[in-house]
Amino acid sequence: MAISFEDVKNNKSIKCYISEADKSLIALGYTEHSFAHVGKVAVVAEKILRTLGYPERVVELAKIAAYMHDIGNVVNRIDHAQSGAILAFRLLDNMGMEAGEIAQVISAIGNHDESTAVAVNPIAAALILADKTDVRRSRVRNRDFANFDIHDRVNYAVEESKIYFSEDHSAIILDLKIDTEISAVMDYFEIFLGRMLLSRKAAEYLQIKFELIINQQRLL
Repeated sequence: MAISFEDVKNNKSIKCYISEADKSLIALGYTEHSFAHVGKVAVVAEKILRTLGYPERVVELAKIAAYMHDIGNVVNRIDHAQSGAILAFRLLDNMGMEAGEIAQVISAIGNHDESTAVAVNPIAAALILADKTDVRRSRVRNRDFANFDIHDRVNYAVEESKIYFSEDHSAIILDLKIDTEISAVMDYFEIFLGRMLLSRKAAEYLQIKFELIINQQRLL
């Protein structure tokens, strides 16, 4: 019997690792990486591959990879993609997932971080796009504006974030509304240019374009 996304989402061990990983990132001062983040990434990854007509099982594996992609943070933020892939292998193997499917999931997880990421398969490409475009005010946990670092400020400046396909499905578009009194658009590029270029490469793997719109201006 195939392991479903619901099986993964309801697994107590996976829930524990996601929760504990986020606690580690709280201690390090990072933005939210818990259930809200991985849940949104799963939804967007599903939307991308379903819109592009990928098989239903590939879509479900993308959701699974997206939901588990940050569990490596429980080990360390450094190389968390690779440690997360190893953790995911053990968890999914114990759940009885078929080896070929595990391979696709852990390849995606192991290739999602900016420093080493490559869209090695459609699941990885969808995960990269979904993860790197999750920019929103609600991810900022620091409530002391005076002590915001640039990551806090850029995320907090995002008043509205939408990701959608063009009408002909030839491009996926990240559309942001930014309060420029909180963060200049150039600050966004300073922090996220690497992520946006990675998103463009991931989109190219899926044979579509990636476009970035900020305050109604197309920038990429």
